[in-house]
Amino acid sequence: MKYSVLILGASYGSLFSTKLLMAGHRVSLVCTQPTADLINREGTIVRFPIKGSSGLLDIASKKLRGALSATTPDDVDPVKFDLVVLGMQEAQYGSAGVRELMARVAAARVPCLAIMNMPPLSYLKRIPGLSTETLEPCYADPGVWAGFDPSQVTLASPDPQAFRPPDRPKNVLQVGLPTNFKAARFESEAPTVLLRNLETDIEEARFDPGDGAIEIPVKLKVHDSLFVPLAKWPMLMAGNYRCIRPDNMIPIREAVHANVDKSREVYDWVWNLCKRLGADDADMVPFDKYAKAAEGLAKPSSAARALFGGAEHIERVDCLVRRIAAQQGLQFDELDEIVTLVDGRLARNRSR
Repeated sequence: MKYSVLILGASYGSLFSTKLLMAGHRVSLVCTQPTADLINREGTIVRFPIKGSSGLLDIASKKLRGALSATTPDDVDPVKFDLVVLGMQEAQYGSAGVRELMARVAAARVPCLAIMNMPPLSYLKRIPGLSTETLEPCYADPGVWAGFDPSQVTLASPDPQAFRPPDRPKNVLQVGLPTNFKAARFESEAPTVLLRNLETDIEEARFDPGDGAIEIPVKLKVHDSLFVPLAKWPMLMAGNYRCIRPDNMIPIREAVHANVDKSREVYDWVWNLCKRLGADDADMVPFDKYAKAAEGLAKPSSAARALFGGAEHIERVDCLVRRIAAQQGLQFDELDEIVTLVDGRLARNRSR
């Protein structure tokens, strides 16, 4: 069965889009008008590192089985889609046009898969015993999520690392770390079946660059545990947010490996918090595996780059983790320092 999938966000979203198009599904990307015009005219190109090859493989959407289109938020009717993928930064969902689209998505009760570091509030409502009211200040616009049915919202850990090359057009994305999207099942059965069908289709899809069909990395993995996507939180706290220093930013590799013992301490503390919520050790990525992957992350995190680029909002997983910890009666000096640094930099950016 072929599905119609709406993806909000044409940058990171084009990675997930390419995997769906390889499997023959229909995809519509939501973006700005100039980017939509570019994609409708030229398609997208995602550049993948391939095991055993020193170069990158460019995969153009126009060479794939599925059909791709792009549109602006105002022109979307969510009822026409089987699945909505949320591939934007959290603060963007409150922007003009997108906020109204989100309200239409919620009213249509279309299943939503978030590929975000910041989980939708609707998803957090699925975690037993967690009070989401005290978490709302961590969100740029918590009202965006008010109309969503938690049973129709799930989360995938956005582990694959990708970026737009600065010297290429906005329809080009480059994959830096080709890991998998690890999604939790939906609370409801029907959308979970849809998600597992996509998982199978993506697993089986192949691409022929001209000398025979090959497997392309970055898969969708669907898990029964609610907590598998939260395995990203220890990584973010031990690496991504520790790129942010008082007056500069450092690469993720340096943030993790300058003091590996401290990084392990932060990583373990955040994971133990997840366990208190109900996670199991089997849901976690071992620290040593993460530290090995971090050796190849030679740039500061996107959060750090945004902060030092003047952003007035970034995804506040640091704030979220600290407030969840407070609900559990826990406090951690390293986490407090991260939140203070981010708060200070955001205040400075907004004052300008």
